[in-house]
Amino acid sequence: MEFMKIFQDASVVGFLLLFFRFAALFIAVPIFSHQNIPVQIKAAMALFFTIVFYPSMPALEISITLPSIVLAILSEFMLGLVVGTILLLAYHVITFAGGIISFMMGFSMASAIDPQSGVSMPIISQFLSLVGLMVLLSLDLHHWVLLFVDSSLKTIPLGGFLLREDLFNYVIHAASSMLKVGFMIAFPIVALSWLADVIFGMLMKTMPQFNLLVIGFPIKIMVAFVVLTATFASSMLIVKTQMIEAFNALEMLF
Repeated sequence: MEFMKIFQDASVVGFLLLFFRFAALFIAVPIFSHQNIPVQIKAAMALFFTIVFYPSMPALEISITLPSIVLAILSEFMLGLVVGTILLLAYHVITFAGGIISFMMGFSMASAIDPQSGVSMPIISQFLSLVGLMVLLSLDLHHWVLLFVDSSLKTIPLGGFLLREDLFNYVIHAASSMLKVGFMIAFPIVALSWLADVIFGMLMKTMPQFNLLVIGFPIKIMVAFVVLTATFASSMLIVKTQMIEAFNALEMLF
């Protein structure tokens, strides 16, 4: 009972909710959610930024009761999940494109554990994902997240975030946009691979001794690497644009 009396102070409850807001964002948002960052480090970062932002925290608007505190904590985790989902849908444009490219190059079986998400993905997707992570660092996304928290404290009261219909509509639109933009990034390689298949088919009809496995596949891989190198800068520019648009879309939360 003495322990529960601690949470009857509004400043203590506000500090706790602010900590969970940072913790939820560090769990879900790209860069901070990297699997190679230990959970202890994420918790320490959340605690540090909670102390830094605590003086600018607005007055608590919820009632100091156990059910209200539990609902407020769930609300903060929901806010972090929504922000992370919006940003991850924009970020995974490049990994989706890398999966298509790997399949067309014949590298779909060459997979490795992605250090960002901790799941197995084709090696081309992993390479593009790591480069995309450097693009996010060049955009100062980690600083943007802190600025977002500062702005959210002024407009979204602690424990007062609620899901709205427009958020669901935007997530559905962002998911379809991820598929569309990802295929657009991979389309040059897909188109040239299909063209190479047509040419190889014509060669096999005119030259039966043509060995597709020995000659055709290495040529397809070489062509794919050349096109990937030629379109690499534009692909990263698309990822950068998608991330900026996704972050600007977070204004709908305010």
